[in-house]
Amino acid sequence: MQPTLGTTMKRNALPSSRVSCFLLTILVGVAGCSSTPTKVDTGPIAARSFSFVKRGTTPQFADDRAQIHAAVQQAITRNLAAKGLPNAMAGQGDVTVAYLIIIGNNATTTAINDYFGYGEGASELVDKAHAAGTGSTNPNYFEAGTLVIDIIDSRSFRLLKRNYVVRPILRDPSPENRQARIQEAVDSALKDLRIRT
Repeated sequence: MQPTLGTTMKRNALPSSRVSCFLLTILVGVAGCSSTPTKVDTGPIAARSFSFVKRGTTPQFADDRAQIHAAVQQAITRNLAAKGLPNAMAGQGDVTVAYLIIIGNNATTTAINDYFGYGEGASELVDKAHAAGTGSTNPNYFEAGTLVIDIIDSRSFRLLKRNYVVRPILRDPSPENRQARIQEAVDSALKDLRIRT
């Protein structure tokens, strides 16, 4: 995940790999103080297919956002297919998959919410990631990314599953290395997802 994407907000950064365990504890602890939880698990999900959030028309940006989305969606599709849940056309799945990418360094926090939709508090999740980074005493420059994945019932729009992962960002990884790292992050975020077909 490249740190040049999305809308930048002047905030303190996300956790580095050296302090991420401590800051993840803070992030989970903050979840109880807000209406937008960082984790949700309603148990096994009854579904036969999934689709990604349907996007409206958005302006094209001069960055590699399309490549990032393709890589994230490929990783999610691979993970869910292995669980017996195939990808359907946008808006046609029994469940909808939404994801939010948050990138931070020592000075800014960036959110890429093209496929997160308009509900369930994207800005609150970005604020939580920012607040977690604020407590860092690490004086060294760092960059880290957070991937939040939601599974939503496509009829009732009820949030069935939310989980996130935080990973350090590598500069200029090869396409293969980038895809492998994204797949590992997605697999970690969805490791407890149970599907009932």
